[in-house]
Amino acid sequence: MNKNKLQIKDLCARIPVIQGGMGVGVSLSGLAGAVAAAGGIGVISTAQIGFRDPEFAKNPLACNLKAIKEEIAKARQIADGGIIGVNIMVATRNYEEYVQAAVAAGADLIISGAGLPLDLPKVAKESKIVPIVSSRKALHIIAKHWKKTYDRKPDLVVIEGPQAGGHLGFHKDQLETYCASGYEKYDEQIQDIIALAQELEVPVVVAGGIYERSDLEHYLAMGAQGVQIATRFVTTQECDASERYKQAYIQAKQENIVIVDSPVGMPGRAIHTAFLDRVKAGERFMGEGCRQCIRTCKPETIPYCITQALINAVNGNLEEGLVFCGTNAYRAHTIETVAQIMEEFA
Repeated sequence: MNKNKLQIKDLCARIPVIQGGMGVGVSLSGLAGAVAAAGGIGVISTAQIGFRDPEFAKNPLACNLKAIKEEIAKARQIADGGIIGVNIMVATRNYEEYVQAAVAAGADLIISGAGLPLDLPKVAKESKIVPIVSSRKALHIIAKHWKKTYDRKPDLVVIEGPQAGGHLGFHKDQLETYCASGYEKYDEQIQDIIALAQELEVPVVVAGGIYERSDLEHYLAMGAQGVQIATRFVTTQECDASERYKQAYIQAKQENIVIVDSPVGMPGRAIHTAFLDRVKAGERFMGEGCRQCIRTCKPETIPYCITQALINAVNGNLEEGLVFCGTNAYRAHTIETVAQIMEEFA
């Protein structure tokens, strides 16, 4: 049995596992609450979190801010006193308003990547602040700025590697290099980031490609205090995505998992579906008005609306939907429960 706990100041997770935030609508209160109740840290993705609201197309920001409060409250009811965090992408339009809404709703942790969260301490208040980084340089910049400007340091650092799903913090050529040479080569960079975090006296968890107990043991041996897992939790009963979305993972083969060019200007990892073929053939898929998601999006030129594509997918419309995933999605063969997964990592 693993005796390691994940201590983040006054917060203590009995099992050193953070469930990664997955949008749109994949990790909401159902999944996050179940992971927290099982002894880990459950994370709600705020990415277009209000997409089910009838008014979403007209006022996405208001619907999202309202849903943050509602989903955190529902997760708390499920969590039975467990730890609930939120994942908020720095590239999100109105980023600070999302952070403020999560803080006001009582989120224990604010986890932020997809950019450098340089001003997160200004709005996070008493919530724990957790940057996601993929390089030592990124952590150095964040830590130096936070110390100088706000006299704060990260409460935890998430190191996200190139095997992660969704939008990735690497250039496409970097991903191709790691894919060709073996992802274990990235362990050298992980070791460098862990070394800096140890200098800062900040705990670290590793994300990207974490799927089984041996992955946890590997990174604990390298000096991390835990891991962040996302893909493995998609094929659980408690995951907030539709059954058809989960079945896309179960039916996927390794060769079906591809790197895509997201319309918001970032590379991403997804399951190859007919939708991607239709986009490549020149079809254009747009939503009902701009949903005000990522700052880098240019609605007049993009081949499809990333928000609409992700909403379609999570609702089970895979013919017009983008199914993000990590490198290990093909390893899912059945629907599990959160409790079964957490027991494996306990």
